[in-house]
Amino acid sequence: MAELDIGKHCQIDSCNQKDFLPFVCYSCSGVFCLAHRSREDHSCSEDSVNRERMEPRLTGGSTSYPCSFEDCRRKELLPVICPQCEKHFCLVHRHQDDHKCEKLEVQKPRMAATKELVQKIVESKNGSKSKRSKGAKNSATAATVALMKLKLHAAGDKGVPQTERTYFQVYLPKESKDSSQPMFFCSKWSVGKVVDYAASLASLKNNNNVLTAKKLRLCNPQTGEALRMDDTLLTLLAHLETPLYNGGNLILEYLDNECRSLGDVSDYITRT
Repeated sequence: MAELDIGKHCQIDSCNQKDFLPFVCYSCSGVFCLAHRSREDHSCSEDSVNRERMEPRLTGGSTSYPCSFEDCRRKELLPVICPQCEKHFCLVHRHQDDHKCEKLEVQKPRMAATKELVQKIVESKNGSKSKRSKGAKNSATAATVALMKLKLHAAGDKGVPQTERTYFQVYLPKESKDSSQPMFFCSKWSVGKVVDYAASLASLKNNNNVLTAKKLRLCNPQTGEALRMDDTLLTLLAHLETPLYNGGNLILEYLDNECRSLGDVSDYITRT
């Protein structure tokens, strides 16, 4: 039987050892045995510095790509090359900013000016939101202070649990003798029920069940808008765009059937 010719001889003249699993140098493409596989051992003639950053190294028989970033010892199984400086990097340092790329473009003055302008616009919008938020916060704070005073004098159904009581300074129709009265209602009541109960407390004429008569309506003290009769106080306290507050104001007024809003609400608030 003919002898099989497997493997190759080491190219080092003084060695010439035949290796069944020879090593190929990535720099000079020479074939070497285990003892002469490194560049130093076979005195590689190629430029090792230029080759080292572009080619993989052999560690424990597996291919890996070391990171070129200073003091980083990470290696990747697949090449991660920066398209600008063409060096290998690990996943942590793959972006130009992360490995302080020598070819990183400096932001142009025009782009910097545009960025500054956009930032100012964003800040101005945030400032407007902050002012609106501050205004709402101040209204809520004022209502909290007023609530403590209302609890001392407000009239209402004594059978309503304390946890469900909602207090308002109710401004009465312009034709009324009194300008306003402190009242409390159950937060679960509908606006329609609140209107009926407030009318009875203030001894107001209530013709809401008469088709052609003017209707008593509760109105938002900030917008003058008539509140929906089927909404509950609890819903209005939580979800109105211009919210009501426990301890805040309400306006009670006679409106025509087609009318959905008051005129100048300041006429009610400033009345004495």
